[in-house]
Amino acid sequence: MTNPAVVGFSGNFTRPSKTRGFVDRIVNEVAGRYGLAASTHDVVDLGPSLGGARWARELDAQAGDILKCVVAADVLVVGSPTYKGSYTGLFKHFFDLVDPTALRGKPVVLLATGGDRHALIIEHQLRPLFGFFEAFTLPTAIYASDRDFIDGVLASETIQARVGQVLEDIGAALGGRSRAGTAAE
Repeated sequence: MTNPAVVGFSGNFTRPSKTRGFVDRIVNEVAGRYGLAASTHDVVDLGPSLGGARWARELDAQAGDILKCVVAADVLVVGSPTYKGSYTGLFKHFFDLVDPTALRGKPVVLLATGGDRHALIIEHQLRPLFGFFEAFTLPTAIYASDRDFIDGVLASETIQARVGQVLEDIGAALGGRSRAGTAAE
């Protein structure tokens, strides 16, 4: 039996990336708190086969492995930078290749980054996307604006407090599992 895993996926296609760093931070905190294996991926990791793929089977081996990792995750952390009020096109295209039933019931943390005018991306774009998959989007989602970061690192105390709420939501979604993978006392 494999170790339960938390997997992050960022819609960013540049590096370094505030969004990827934010997703990775949440993934690592979840992994540390609940004893899960952890990995984080982004659009850059998918390589060139993503753009031409109309079906998951058309992805090259590396991109196909990332898709399998996302689908197999016990907890999924997704984030996208905001462009013109929405997630990135390649982020959406990646999820277009996921089987519609593959994420049913899966706990999903929703994150987004961008300017001050885009805070509703989570409720108007990300939550409906994962609602289509019948995923369990956690109640606490986090939008971080550019001013919440200093040199690409999350610095806002308000956002850090929301990270703590997300960690509690995940604990509830995992049924109170502790670091050792057993029920909390």
